[in-house]
Amino acid sequence: MHPDLARADERIRRAERIDDADALALWEHATDDELSELATMARARFHSPGHATWVVMAILNYTNVCVARCDYCAFYKFPGEDGTYLLTFDELSRRIDTVLGLGGQLIGFNGGFHPDLTVDDYCTLFRQLHQKYGDRCAFYEMTIAEFMFVSKRSHLSYAESARRFAEAGTRWITGGGAEILTDAFRLRHSPGKYRVEDYYDAQRAVLDAGLGSTATMVIGFDESIDERIEHLSRLRRFQDEEGGRLASFLCWTYKPFHTELGGAEVSTREYLRHLALCRIYLDNIVNIRTSVLTRNQDAMLGLRFGANDFDLPTEDEVTQKAGATVSLDFEAILGAARRAGFVPTQREGYITRPPPPAPPPQAGEGR
Repeated sequence: MHPDLARADERIRRAERIDDADALALWEHATDDELSELATMARARFHSPGHATWVVMAILNYTNVCVARCDYCAFYKFPGEDGTYLLTFDELSRRIDTVLGLGGQLIGFNGGFHPDLTVDDYCTLFRQLHQKYGDRCAFYEMTIAEFMFVSKRSHLSYAESARRFAEAGTRWITGGGAEILTDAFRLRHSPGKYRVEDYYDAQRAVLDAGLGSTATMVIGFDESIDERIEHLSRLRRFQDEEGGRLASFLCWTYKPFHTELGGAEVSTREYLRHLALCRIYLDNIVNIRTSVLTRNQDAMLGLRFGANDFDLPTEDEVTQKAGATVSLDFEAILGAARRAGFVPTQREGYITRPPPPAPPPQAGEGR
């Protein structure tokens, strides 16, 4: 065994925190079987072996108007372009009713940086939705990236915006829009979006307002392994700083079709190896989720590489425009989970916000 890998392996088996050098050694020197074994070991600190949870959900795209101009997006249109839309409350309600008819328990919203929408517009919409649907389903009302833009557009601090959303009934603002959280990546591909520390300032304000949030990551652009590890390192530090308040981490893969950036999809093998690295590195996040939306049935193999939860999506125009396919044959996907050796159990709409995990021994710190 390579000496750097041996050091990382020993730390994981002792339930100690790995550092960035360990993560790089795992990526460069561990076999697929070794990563699977070590990630499963890390998973077992939080979850029963052989069990996984799932939920039926949809991401409803309320508008395709966006001025962020990310080169990896096939969905957005500039204001005034042909084909732009902004759904009304009644149109959104019909879409929600369709999802509920398919057994959906969770509705997420994701649009874009619409220059004409304000915090008051969103609060009005979310208040109406909660009044109409009550506890019939859970809502992920928006993403951190959208929250940042609309707060600035409305000339409000993040704290004030989060307070207003909470008063309107919002319960979750998810970590969507993170992609790769390094400033170098953001400068290359989405310079109009945000800087990394600004993103975490916004997420901290959301958590301080009593709202739930999550962590996300997308791989497969042109990012280096060092950039991936930098993303994980800063995320783990934020989760330490916030006492473990992020409920889950979801990693999915970039879909390159019809985008300005283009490129090719990463292989399932690379996705699984990265998922294992995430489970091992993110020792202070309880729930690691695998992406059916971007990996289809192959996502169930992620349960062998450290994941414990997944969703069964009914739609998401953003990723579908870039090449994702959605299957409503939920039983086929659940069957794939069983063939991978797991008992899949349907959960409530909101993933449990866990108590903070005990910090692992500090054998190594990030670079």
